Amino acid sequence: MTDAEIEATSPPELRNLPDDFWQGARVVTPVTKEAISIRLDSDVVAFFRKAGPRYQSRINAVLRSYVDEMGQQKQRRPAKRAG
Repeated sequence: MTDAEIEATSPPELRNLPDDFWQGARVVTPVTKEAISIRLDSDVVAFFRKAGPRYQSRINAVLRSYVDEMGQQKQRRPAKRAG
């Protein structure tokens, strides 16, 4: 595609980005997903489904945030001293 074609088909929020916008960009390799069966409260599933398609990805994002936070808390905890 030409630059003009890319610009013409880009969503409005991606048009007219500053020249240095991608300067700090980094490649992120997606984490492999594993298909599982999980039982969730029906109101929890309804909450995520109400927001539309990709509700499972949003549930995953919430769980990812929790895992990341727990990992950070573990690193911040001081080591236990021998008594």
